[in-house]
Amino acid sequence: LSELGSESAKIKAMGIMDKLSTDKTVKVLNILEKNIQDGSKLSTLLNHNNDTEDEERLWRDLIMERVTKSADACLTAINIMTSPNMPKAVYIEDVIERVIQYTKFHLQNTLYPQYDPVYRVDPHGGGVLSSKAKRAKCSTHKQRVIVMLYNKVCDIVSSLSELLEIQLLTDTTILQISSMGITPFFVENVSELQLCAIKLVTAVSNF
Repeated sequence: LSELGSESAKIKAMGIMDKLSTDKTVKVLNILEKNIQDGSKLSTLLNHNNDTEDEERLWRDLIMERVTKSADACLTAINIMTSPNMPKAVYIEDVIERVIQYTKFHLQNTLYPQYDPVYRVDPHGGGVLSSKAKRAKCSTHKQRVIVMLYNKVCDIVSSLSELLEIQLLTDTTILQISSMGITPFFVENVSELQLCAIKLVTAVSNF
């Protein structure tokens, strides 16, 4: 999926995505939706009561792998939809909604807590995590994965603004996109995301 995401970006840049068979493209989008769904509501911050720190880390690595895979599926789907001269059949509402659902969930539950301490809440209901707990949950390996996910989500948010310029979306979808575009301005340390959000909010206002 990572390779597919990269290749779809190249094909989009070349402007030849519309040369592909519409039926096959639609089939690919439907398969991508299943992959997006797989990681769309997986919490990377939950403590699953594993006995050891190693088990906890292994669990988080597995979850992050699925979440990252879903991000690649989102990027591939959005690259297809925002390519020039695409047929109407590729603008599948369920796929668009799934991409938005994934992005909103992981901004709120994965990325904001990593970048802004205000969003870090103890999964056991004890309020804001202590400094010690925060440090324990920030291994170097995990941070690399989080940064990679952050960059992918920034690309998704930016591409959604392109989609708004191409395709008419439902009022419900526009409302979801609007809230997703506004929230980053209340979060610290996410300047790249805020730039993408400006583009998204501008596209919504021109809708």
